[in-house]
Amino acid sequence: MEAPRLERKLVAILAADVEGYSRHMERDEAATLSTLSSHRLIVDDLIASYNGRITSTAGDSVLAEFASVVDALDCALQIQEDLARANANTEDEHRLQFRIGLNVGDVMVKDGDIFGDGVNIAARLESLAAPGGVCISRGVRDHVRKMGRYAFEDLGEQGVKNIAQPIRAFRVRRADTPAPGEEDAPVGLAPHDPPGGVDPVRSDRSPEFELAFWETMKDSDNPAEFAAYLDKYPQGAFAALAETRRNSLLEKNNTAETEVRADTVELAYWDTVKDSDNAQMFRAYLERYPEGAFAPLAKVRLGELDA
Repeated sequence: MEAPRLERKLVAILAADVEGYSRHMERDEAATLSTLSSHRLIVDDLIASYNGRITSTAGDSVLAEFASVVDALDCALQIQEDLARANANTEDEHRLQFRIGLNVGDVMVKDGDIFGDGVNIAARLESLAAPGGVCISRGVRDHVRKMGRYAFEDLGEQGVKNIAQPIRAFRVRRADTPAPGEEDAPVGLAPHDPPGGVDPVRSDRSPEFELAFWETMKDSDNPAEFAAYLDKYPQGAFAALAETRRNSLLEKNNTAETEVRADTVELAYWDTVKDSDNAQMFRAYLERYPEGAFAPLAKVRLGELDA
């Protein structure tokens, strides 16, 4: 009997963990756990107040979902501001600083947990964030860039572990906050933004070139072609049409897939933890899948980390 089709949904995904957590634990376990507990109260309360839902926690990490990209980004920035205030009277070497990654993507849902590439990308973006900072995907940036409330530092295409395609990543801050080391820069401009906050006009960005580009692929059944248009013209005349067409094709492709079997969920879960250096991640896997296909590997890895 085939397993029922898993629920899927499009959400904004927030992934956070503490920079150098193992180092802090090695130095002073009791003080680190006490500080982490107080920081988690701040984080958990803010996630709830911005209409988010915590889907999983393990050790120093937090994973949450939001129906709104704006809510997710505002929450991430507020978390870092509130934690900075909480750390203000703590010596630098004792401060617990979170790194936060934010992505928007289609996820699978199983028993309240979320899985899939969207989750994995959020976790990889978190690893690109500076301590106390927020790193987002291009999809998140494109949702919020017209609002004028945020400034972005383009990190370019980033190759990350276990993700086949490079990720276009951006560090983000509030527009009224100067970039580190650039207190005299015009308010709202990221370090690599030109005056006016937009890319210089290039010949391949002309209306004529854009129209010719669109005409070559507007009737395509390949969502990647519409993604390519959006990459080149995120604010283009046909951007809304391209986004709608791309999403429609992706949904059509997802509907045409065979039903996802339960072991696929376990594999997705294992992919999120297998490269971790956090023992709690492997304990969480073994609690959920004590007889799972990767249980022997998880036990071996757990032994190595506990040694």
